[in-house]
Amino acid sequence: MKPRIHPTSRLVVFRDRAADVAFLTRSTADSAETITWEDGSTYPLIDVETSSASHPVYTGTARVLDTAGRVERFERRYGTRTTGHGRTHGTHGL
Repeated sequence: MKPRIHPTSRLVVFRDRAADVAFLTRSTADSAETITWEDGSTYPLIDVETSSASHPVYTGTARVLDTAGRVERFERRYGTRTTGHGRTHGTHGL
């Protein structure tokens, strides 16, 4: 690696406000706010809104959307149309 072209990597604490969880990791991000970690050292603190501790995909609380039901509801609401070729298509493209 060439010297002086890469950002400095340091230990940083990321705190997920939604899940009230904090974790210590290496990052190039910096912050003026600091926190004293469990080991007694002081590290820069970065607050995040979502992390793997609170994101629905990682916590298993993600909802599966019923896309087939949405298509059927759309076709009931707006109908379907027939092209000159005898094929039925939804209203999209009108």
